[in-house]
Amino acid sequence: SALSPKKSSPVELIIGDIKDFQTCLKCSQGIDVVVHLAANTGVAPSVEDPRSDMEANVIGTFNILEASRQNKIQKFIFASSGAPLGEVNPPIHEEIAPKPVSPYGASKLAAEAYCSAYYRTFGLKTISLRFGNVYGPRSKHKSSVVAKFFKRALSGEPLEVYGDGNQTRDFIYIDDLIQAIILAINTPSATSHVPWGEVFQIATHKETTVNEIAVKIKEIVESSLDKNVKIVHTSPRIGDVRRNYSDISKAKRILGYEPKYDLDKGLKATFEYFKNRYG
Repeated sequence: SALSPKKSSPVELIIGDIKDFQTCLKCSQGIDVVVHLAANTGVAPSVEDPRSDMEANVIGTFNILEASRQNKIQKFIFASSGAPLGEVNPPIHEEIAPKPVSPYGASKLAAEAYCSAYYRTFGLKTISLRFGNVYGPRSKHKSSVVAKFFKRALSGEPLEVYGDGNQTRDFIYIDDLIQAIILAINTPSATSHVPWGEVFQIATHKETTVNEIAVKIKEIVESSLDKNVKIVHTSPRIGDVRRNYSDISKAKRILGYEPKYDLDKGLKATFEYFKNRYG
C-alpha cells in the first residue's frame, strides 16, 4: 500500500500494509518505541484462511522487527494472545510449553519466538504481552464475543453462543490493556528483573463462561431498554479451546500491572458506548 501521511495533528497517520517491508522501514524511522498491534485476529479467520493469518502475523511481525532493528528502535511491545498455549488446564502462565490448537495460535507463537530472538541476538528490547479477551468502548468493528453480543442485543437479534456455552475466557477491559502497554513501555532498563525478550500474561485472573457473559449482557440491555434479548446455542467452533484464564502474577511482579476494572463495571461502560450507536 502507498504511504499516506496526514500531518494536521501531533499524530501522523500512515496507511500501509505490514506485509510490505519498505512500508515498515519508513514507518519506524526516527521513533523510540514500536507498539505492534496490527494482526489478523481470531481463531475462526485463521481456520478459514491459514495462509493469510500466517502472512499477516508471522511475516508482518518479522517485517516490523527487522525494520525496528535497522532503525535502532529502543523498545518493541508486541500484542500476543493466550492462543499459543492451546488446550491446557488454566490458569495459564508463562512457563507452560506452548502447543497451539489453531493456526492463529501458531502464528502468534512464531511472532513471540521472533521477539525473543531479536532481543537475544540483536539486543532489540522486546516484550510480548499475551492479552486476554479484550472488550470495551470503540470496539464496534471487533467480532469478539462482548462486542458481538451487544450489537446483536441492541439490534433485536438473538445472542449466538457456540456449543454449550461453558467454554471460559478471561475478559480484560480496554483501559487495563492500555495500562499494561504503558507499563511495558516505561519499564526502566535498570530494573532488577530484566523483562526483555519475555512474555507476560495480561488479563484479570478471572474465569468467566460465555453463558455468563451472555446472561450479563441480556440483563444489562433488558433492564436499561425496552428490549427482549434471546440467547440461542449453535454448533461449537473448530479450534476453540475449552477453558482459558490467566495467572497474571509475573506481570504484577515485574511490570507493576494491576487490573482496575471488574466485569460488571467494564460491561456497563461498554454498554453505554454501544447504546449510543445501536440502541
